Amino acid sequence: MKIESVAVYRVDLPYAGDVYVLSGGRRFESFDATIVRVTTDRGLEGWGESTPFGATYLAAHAGGVRAGLAEVAPAVVGLDPRHGDRLNDAMDEALAGHPHAKTPIDVACWDLFGKAVDMPVCDLLGGRVPGPLPVISSIPVGDPEAMRRNVAEHRARGYRGHSVKIGAAEEEGGPTLDAERLRACLADREAGEWFLADANGGMTPEQALRFLALLPAGLDFVLEAPCVTWRETLSLRRRTRVPILLDELLVSEADLVQAVAEDAADGVGLKISKQGGLTRARRQRDGAIAAGLVVSVQETTGSAIAFAALLHLAQSTPRRSLRCALDCRDMVTTVTADLDAPIRDGGVQAPDAPGLGIAVREDVLGEPVAVYRA
Repeated sequence: MKIESVAVYRVDLPYAGDVYVLSGGRRFESFDATIVRVTTDRGLEGWGESTPFGATYLAAHAGGVRAGLAEVAPAVVGLDPRHGDRLNDAMDEALAGHPHAKTPIDVACWDLFGKAVDMPVCDLLGGRVPGPLPVISSIPVGDPEAMRRNVAEHRARGYRGHSVKIGAAEEEGGPTLDAERLRACLADREAGEWFLADANGGMTPEQALRFLALLPAGLDFVLEAPCVTWRETLSLRRRTRVPILLDELLVSEADLVQAVAEDAADGVGLKISKQGGLTRARRQRDGAIAAGLVVSVQETTGSAIAFAALLHLAQSTPRRSLRCALDCRDMVTTVTADLDAPIRDGGVQAPDAPGLGIAVREDVLGEPVAVYRA
């Protein structure tokens, strides 16, 4: 089986709320998605997605995804989509770095692989771990009581984890406001819930230490991505006993090796497009588990296509090491694909259908903005 063509689509994904606000005053009302269809000489097709969280979250942006695809898509035409490592070798030879641009092709080829052997992707990633997966919400910064209500609304819908955004600027209230936000979000905590206080790299060690000192004893949470650099993160790590989860700093296998060697964290947040697709995310997941780290499987953002990919990775992750899966479908209003994965009994499960188990709504995608063939 050989790749015959790669078609690229651009789709706008409006945010499901009003405005999504991150640390540093970063504001988002919609997200620019790039969706890819890979077609083979046997008539099979696979789908993948890469939707950066704007242009200020990571060294990635939507225009860069499509520009990167112009470099890597011709390099995979003619290759076997079932040979994931070799596909990534070919993309790396065509373009250094830019994992977000390689993600949609990698994911689409896993979708194809599953369809070719009549198996769901989670079975190909190590095997399904039975049972529902705990789903985590994404709570943007705001008034503490409004954030508390947001958590309560997601709790009522079956979410068992909550990623609470923090990182207020000094003029907004700084660590004092962030402490109030976290206390409010944890005020109604139920047994079995898991909370992240996620600064998205928006704090200095000094601000993080002030924030932690303002919290009452006994709050059960994990601090995610407190600082923007390795030096700052390691400095904070040495001065706090609060568990730390790495996210934005961990992009490659080399980053994971550094995190383990320097004992920089207690867990990792793997975002499929940030890591460069399912092939690389699986490597990093397995390395993290071998090192005794817990894993949160997420995405920067995205539609049902992106969610399907992260769901299959999470479904194949040993439950002892898995903390949650992010339902990015909840963040946007555009439905790009039908996916039989409702939230029930406090969790969600990957479908049993071959590949990603999605039926893409091609009418929503419109016409491709680019097509690459032999």
